[in-house]
Amino acid sequence: MFSKLNIRIGFYLALRQLKRSSPWTTGLIIFVMVLTFLNLVVVSGILVGLIEGSVEAQRKHFTSDVIISNLNNKSYIETSPAIIAMVKNMPEVENVTARYVSAGTLEANYKTRKETDKPNTAGAQITGIDPVDENNVTDLSKFIIEGEYLTPNDYDQVLLGYLLVKKYLPFDSPSLSGLENIKPGTKIRMDVNGIEHEVTVKGILKGKVDEIGLRAYMVDTQFRSIIGRNDNNVREIAIKLKEGADPIAVRNALILNGVNKIAKVQTYVDAQPKFLLDIKKTFALLGNMISSIGLVVASITIFIVIFINAITRRKFIGILKGIGISSQAIEISYVIQSFFYAAIGSVIGLLILYGFLQPFVAAHPIDFPFSDGILVAPFGETMLRIGLLVFATIIAGYIPARMIVQRNTLDSILGRK
Repeated sequence: MFSKLNIRIGFYLALRQLKRSSPWTTGLIIFVMVLTFLNLVVVSGILVGLIEGSVEAQRKHFTSDVIISNLNNKSYIETSPAIIAMVKNMPEVENVTARYVSAGTLEANYKTRKETDKPNTAGAQITGIDPVDENNVTDLSKFIIEGEYLTPNDYDQVLLGYLLVKKYLPFDSPSLSGLENIKPGTKIRMDVNGIEHEVTVKGILKGKVDEIGLRAYMVDTQFRSIIGRNDNNVREIAIKLKEGADPIAVRNALILNGVNKIAKVQTYVDAQPKFLLDIKKTFALLGNMISSIGLVVASITIFIVIFINAITRRKFIGILKGIGISSQAIEISYVIQSFFYAAIGSVIGLLILYGFLQPFVAAHPIDFPFSDGILVAPFGETMLRIGLLVFATIIAGYIPARMIVQRNTLDSILGRK
């Protein structure tokens, strides 16, 4: 163990060396430490934040905080009106939207199609909504890129998700066909459960939630009559909670009231698709791998700097040993210098991260093709990474110092190899 005297002497030597070192050299080393810190935290934070942005979009614009949906062996939620009434009476609930959903087929250009032409069709989830309730929960109207949003009196009118419209499809796929020549005002034919109905396209929706892009929305009262749903039983109930309310607590309360016996009750986390969870884990692993490379580079940089510093000061180190300064004290001085570089770099990095980067990215999400990416940097994980950086830097400073200090004292003084 290091004695208190050696620590005090080492601290004095380190302070003296830092004061006499070139400001440019010190600044450059600290700059490397700042970049290494940001690489450790920001790269993995953005990779994870890319998926977190997608999860957040699902929560805000599709599932909301809690979603109730039909059981796998049922096509709708039985006793939906009673469940909706129960949900609306819960003190944590801010807004609720109920959706009728049924698979159907949309067809365009049917009036001009020749008998030999292939029908221009697209499969879709036809969804009946109360336009006001839906917008209060999921902000659906903000995704209108053409036309207008629905009003409660818009009968025989639909909103189409962009993945149903050929000109907005981002790729060609044999499994995903889009409707051609579609714009607001175009008439299309809708087939649900064998019932055909002509409707007019009122608007086109484009967001970063696939469920929205693959759905056609119309007013619930009309859609209910088309599919013959006179019992008011819906397929989905999305629940938006008041700020600060716990989705898990609301889910558990609904389960205690027996809702789980007739429907699936999930928080937005429970409802995440498995592929999102897998991608999130994969990106976190990739981020850690990239960060590790940065950590190694920083360690090598510190090693080289300390080694060159010790080599150029070899004669001085020999003199210190000759007048009775212990090898431990000299080694401690270089460890303290390494700690100083890592600590100052980390503090500056923390200020940049939490004072600028994270708030800026939160206010201006990164526009990825399938999500609005955010920067995920939990404070606990960040402090762990700082610990790794400081530890690696101290080791990188100690090794070259020990290599030089262990050389023969007389050889060091005389400059002999």
